[in-house]
Amino acid sequence: MAAQETVDHKYVYDFAEGNKELKELLGGKGANLAEMTNLGLPVPPGFTITTEACKAYLATGREPDGLADQIETHLESLERQMGRRLGDPQDPLLVSVRSGAKFSMPGMMETVLNVGLNDRSVVGLSNQAGGNDRFAWDSYRRLIQMFGKTVCEVPGEEFEHALDEAKRAKGTTNDLDLDADDLRGLVDAYKSIFLKHTGRDFPQEPREQLDLAIRAVFESWNAERAVLYRRQERIPADLGTAVNVVTMVFGNLGPDSGTGVAFTRDPGSGAQGIYGDYLANAQGEDVVAGIRNTVPLQELERLDKKSYDELLGIMARLEEHYKDLCDIEFTIERGKLWMLQTRVGKRTAAAAFVIAGQLVDEGLIDLDEALHRVNGAQLAQLMFPRFRLDHEFEPVAKGIGASPGAASGKVVFTSARAVELAAEGESVILVRRETNPDDLNGMIAAQGILTSRGGKTSHAAVVARGMGKTCVSGADDIEVNVPAKRFTVAGQTVTEGDVVSIDGTTGKVYLGEVPVMPSEVVQYFEGSLDPEHVDNALVRAVHRIMSHADAKRQLAVRTNADTGADAARARRFGAEGIGLCRTEHMFLGDRRELVEKLILARTDDERESALAALLPLQRDDFKEIFREMDGLPVTVRLIDPPLHEFLPPLEQLAVNVAVAQERGEDVAKEEALLAAVRRMHEENPMLGLRGVRLGLVIPGLFAMQVRAIAEAAVSVTRDGAVAKPEIMVPLVGAVQELETVRAEAEKIIAEVVGDSGVEVLIGTMIEVPRAALTAGQIAEAAQFFSFGTNDLTQMAWGFSRDDVEGAFFWRYLELGIFGISPFESIDRDGVGRLVRIAAEEGRAARPELKLGVCGEHGGDPDSVHFFHEVGLDYVSCSPFRVPVARLEAGRAAVETDGSDSR
Repeated sequence: MAAQETVDHKYVYDFAEGNKELKELLGGKGANLAEMTNLGLPVPPGFTITTEACKAYLATGREPDGLADQIETHLESLERQMGRRLGDPQDPLLVSVRSGAKFSMPGMMETVLNVGLNDRSVVGLSNQAGGNDRFAWDSYRRLIQMFGKTVCEVPGEEFEHALDEAKRAKGTTNDLDLDADDLRGLVDAYKSIFLKHTGRDFPQEPREQLDLAIRAVFESWNAERAVLYRRQERIPADLGTAVNVVTMVFGNLGPDSGTGVAFTRDPGSGAQGIYGDYLANAQGEDVVAGIRNTVPLQELERLDKKSYDELLGIMARLEEHYKDLCDIEFTIERGKLWMLQTRVGKRTAAAAFVIAGQLVDEGLIDLDEALHRVNGAQLAQLMFPRFRLDHEFEPVAKGIGASPGAASGKVVFTSARAVELAAEGESVILVRRETNPDDLNGMIAAQGILTSRGGKTSHAAVVARGMGKTCVSGADDIEVNVPAKRFTVAGQTVTEGDVVSIDGTTGKVYLGEVPVMPSEVVQYFEGSLDPEHVDNALVRAVHRIMSHADAKRQLAVRTNADTGADAARARRFGAEGIGLCRTEHMFLGDRRELVEKLILARTDDERESALAALLPLQRDDFKEIFREMDGLPVTVRLIDPPLHEFLPPLEQLAVNVAVAQERGEDVAKEEALLAAVRRMHEENPMLGLRGVRLGLVIPGLFAMQVRAIAEAAVSVTRDGAVAKPEIMVPLVGAVQELETVRAEAEKIIAEVVGDSGVEVLIGTMIEVPRAALTAGQIAEAAQFFSFGTNDLTQMAWGFSRDDVEGAFFWRYLELGIFGISPFESIDRDGVGRLVRIAAEEGRAARPELKLGVCGEHGGDPDSVHFFHEVGLDYVSCSPFRVPVARLEAGRAAVETDGSDSR
């Protein structure tokens, strides 16, 4: 009799005890198996070991107290239910041991099938199958192969080589041609491989197999590929994985058996219909591994109409129940359909928008939930260009469009080479027969993935869709030779380093680089596609969801723009003003000589002459921008970088002067320039003479800029437009700095503006930690704050953003110190706290204080949600990211105002 369960820590749940809401405890797979069981669907019986057990095991290196007894109790219950015992020589119960974390991590963790088989029970399995020796020995060789690779780290390629050798000896390339005797020999070969690498025989005790497999699944949570995938997908590292122990059902019993993966809608386009892959006489791993090319799911209707009809009914029921696209794994055992898994399916960015719109039309969700179902990262993917094809470009092969997009690059055949070339700045296409979880590094590094095997549900397809990578799978006209670093197709040989282009929508493969054209989503945002009159489901869905986001959001979205052209494009993309106009960019090019004169000026007259020459140029710059932003606010940042950036580097200039002197040339001008550069030289210029400090040290510099802004605004207003300038003083750390600049600026503005009706706001950039901590004082002199989160992050962390990314961030990401670069997404605990303090204390001192952000975080989806929470008025970002910020601002409002329907 089994021991009683430890009540205080329940680590094991039968499927009937759980539901889909328990993903954190039972993992996604376990929770959904429980949900399907409770719906009365045909699920093989089993039980789930919780993520809590995994976390306890990983923390201590041993199973938590009570787990072994609970497993024994539930195993005995399963044996009674099935009328068989695990590994019984006469009538064996076999189980699969599968991972299943809260969030889907396809192929990243371990699975072991056919646990319970040994030298004796393989005979009993054959008897169960009506004397089908081939099936029994095929199942046994699969167990040794998966157990060896997964549990004991035996190199998987050794098993693959042995299988290839068995097929060569048989004169075939198809493993289905191997008979029972061939497979017995293969089992012996696998045992020898196992013994060679482990120093022990393959374990014959079924319970030992089960316990070791469970531990291997626990440990796979921290496997290198799983850690890498979690970082890529921003999945928390402390969740752990559940383990599902499931009664085996067999798709490899013959032609009336098989296995497949199905989607309730097309995960590539979102179109409604029947999508999926089926493989007769196979086990489930064969489909996702892409080892044999599958047939379309519709073919099942011809092969087994009864199972096909039942499957379609279950698919419809699951989609209605989950109110979303469902990804389903199933097995047919001698005409009996079994459901092995369901989950909300991964989809492409285009499919996400289309499906969300469809589900609204079908009454399954409302527009708030539709907005929740998509995100800014997906929208950004849709804005990338696609191939421009004409008669000159003929495809050399066609596979399955597994993950859309247009990608060109140099062909590589290994993940290591993909990583190496990508690090050198090359675009690469990873070409494989099929990918496996060990290829994750290369898939991340590559622009696209091309495989000769597999379908829409292969490992390459599923992982690429999740990452937003272009993928073409199952291009079986391509013969891939990895050792020789080449592939052949249509009589042509492509070697490593040659350029190919792949279209993840059509599945077509082209030799050479194919030019690209704008996406239809960008054309929609720019106004060249009318969503009301275009037959494009994606454009209509994007328009509908973006309109709802705009109606819901509380954050305004501005843009960072320094030219009229950038301002005009951002306005077409929906920008509601300019949050950052950088004036230093206006001093480059032909104007650099004037800046040199300003720097070299030794008298007031020389300095005023240089400033007078710059004034009309600046005024014209601002007039152009104000016209484009007619009626919308424009925040102009006064010059920020140190002036040495406009001069030649000290070392280079010194060498040039020395060489010229040696030649006897007249170098008076160059010597004066060198003296000025030496006078201004700073060891750390980013913490030196820049921003407000420049305006206080160089008389007239800020005054010239303020006058140019005010005169431009008045001129544009008199021409019939509406200018709304906001002058932003950079790098303020003390209220006295701002007060000094503001006093001078207000005199100039009053003189220029007169009775024109132009109103000019004066505020500051909060980018110095001291400014954030004294925001209550600074707000007394500021009409607005704009958080410069790039510099605020740099100064809060003590990082030079120009240096650290390549120097050591890779190591910080590898060690888990960062989940993501703090320059990419706001550091909520540190930099974010400074933003929150400044916002609260600034508004306490001046309730009408306008608050915005103009660092690149303004276009980062996660950061936008934080800025909504803090209560900012607007975010500002580059023109291309404006639609992303609009969408995320809407999502943030829906997720926090309690109006969503989830």
